[in-house]
Amino acid sequence: MSRRAVILAGGRGTRLRPYTVVLPKPLMPIGDYPILEVIVRQLAHYGFSHITLAVSHQAEIIRAFFGNGSAWGVTIDYSLESQPLGTIGPLRLIDDLPESFLLMNGDVLTDRHLADFLDEHVGSDAGFTISAARREHLIDYGVLEMDDAGRLSGFTEKPSTQYLVSMGVYGVNRSVLAHVPPATPYGFDTLMRDLLAQGQRVRVSPHHGYWLDIGRPDDYMKAIDEFADMKARLVPNG
Repeated sequence: MSRRAVILAGGRGTRLRPYTVVLPKPLMPIGDYPILEVIVRQLAHYGFSHITLAVSHQAEIIRAFFGNGSAWGVTIDYSLESQPLGTIGPLRLIDDLPESFLLMNGDVLTDRHLADFLDEHVGSDAGFTISAARREHLIDYGVLEMDDAGRLSGFTEKPSTQYLVSMGVYGVNRSVLAHVPPATPYGFDTLMRDLLAQGQRVRVSPHHGYWLDIGRPDDYMKAIDEFADMKARLVPNG
């Protein structure tokens, strides 16, 4: 079965400065590989034969590194934004997308089985599936509750809250793109609000394994620290 993936690799990586002044964020090294090469190797391993890189900032550097994808046994082509289009807007520039495809950010490290995730989406009745991870937020203070008279009515020492967050990995049906305006910035958040307002089904598929979004310097350093132990899971046949 032939599978298609689109990787969003056009961001400026402003939260990772000064690292991204010289290199685009997807080419920041993690262990032996740039982040984006880890993703490409995963996709090749899982049977994705065609990968489109949606590029903008420092696109020529990314193109020079990956070429046509033959080094990884896949076909890689490129979709170039002439203006920032957000998370979902760049998809309107790609005119040969299949009925269903994988969409993901170019700075995600995860051990999720990406082919199984896409197949799960294809077998559902949803136009869009979000891969989600559970996170815990710890408040480092004692939290006070008070009544209308200003008296203490409750106290919790360093409470924590658990929630599901988007991993930046999605299963998408081409039909969803009818909601996306051409040549206009249009993000994931806007698409979700539009789909919910129209009553369309969006699935959430929790992942209980490893996930790290390398968006900030501390996340990047964490990825570097953990990569040696995670390499066998993150880079199949690496």
